[in-house]
Amino acid sequence: MAFPRNKAAIVGLGVTEFSKNSGRSEMQLAVEAVAAALSDAGIEPGEVGGLCTFTMDNNSENEVFRNIGGKDLTFFSRINYGGGGACAPLLQAAMAVSSGVADVVVCYRAMNERSGQRFGSPTKSLPLPESELHLSAFTSLHGLQTGAAKLAIAMRRYMHETGATSENFADYAVAIRRHAATNPNAFFYGKPITRDDYLNSRMIADPFRLLDCCQESDGAVAVVVTSAERAASLRQKPVFIRAAAQGAPFGVMGLASYYKSDIVPRQECELVARQLYKMADLKPQDIQVAILYDHFGPAVLPALEGYGFCAKGEAKDFIKNGNIEIDGGLPVNTHGGQLGEAYIHGMNGIAEGVRQIRGVAVNQVECVENVLVTAGTGLPTSGLILGA
Repeated sequence: MAFPRNKAAIVGLGVTEFSKNSGRSEMQLAVEAVAAALSDAGIEPGEVGGLCTFTMDNNSENEVFRNIGGKDLTFFSRINYGGGGACAPLLQAAMAVSSGVADVVVCYRAMNERSGQRFGSPTKSLPLPESELHLSAFTSLHGLQTGAAKLAIAMRRYMHETGATSENFADYAVAIRRHAATNPNAFFYGKPITRDDYLNSRMIADPFRLLDCCQESDGAVAVVVTSAERAASLRQKPVFIRAAAQGAPFGVMGLASYYKSDIVPRQECELVARQLYKMADLKPQDIQVAILYDHFGPAVLPALEGYGFCAKGEAKDFIKNGNIEIDGGLPVNTHGGQLGEAYIHGMNGIAEGVRQIRGVAVNQVECVENVLVTAGTGLPTSGLILGA
């Protein structure tokens, strides 16, 4: 069965504030975001038939459903791989809606990742499956105890092959912080950085500096998905799901994917890209805005290559001279990304994609018809193409 292109649409968006200490439970954050998304769509809680989230979310679907005042839950689904799976709940929702399993599905993610469990800590503290714990135990023996340290190995290989340098990584960090500085919802609102700020920031895991690393954030995001037919009569401009895909090439083992024939974090992006462009019947040049997963800013460079915006090794030149800024050839992470706005496991990137299609983003790009949203680089990956 072919993906139901343009048969499902995002019709509601709910976002809490992003902070370092929310002062409330993850359940309360989830309920606030879901309720706000339903209100945004003009849909009653009793109409919700499905809920989709991450395996790492601590809020059970039935409890969220009860707390929003739902009636009958007929579909629930969870996606593994943390941020790598961020776009996949919308794939599940689109299939559920198009197949008639549920008329209305809400995808959500809520986390106290700064005031509670901090993902920047060694991965032994995370809720990992047993197989990944074994791998983590092995890599930890060699000093690779954090996500930054694990992906740093692959990015060092990328630098060796392409000639990319810290100066090139500074191009991305400075541009994206400029976007965050004009976004009132961003943690770094009003706080742009200079190249010197970047180059003088302390090393975390070579080549990653402090200003390469995503935020640790508290907050929640929820989106409401329903059929294109139903969307036409609702409150908001429909944001159609043109394509949704997942990808894990042979040998991908989370951020420590050292068993691949090529450890550069690009193959997973290429796999998802092939599916997305085929499903949507689009090409990279048809994309007006790219929301690329930036758990670590330098990882955006191989992602730009993997998703076809430039050839292998050319991303370091592609991001120069304002090309990824609002008025550039390909605006990237117009909300400030996970480096500058917040880290809600990629869900806040989906929210920005929705706003860009609606035409209501703070850093709005003109004439947006198609937005690429990605989740994960260097681990099992997912992506979306959203359209007007």
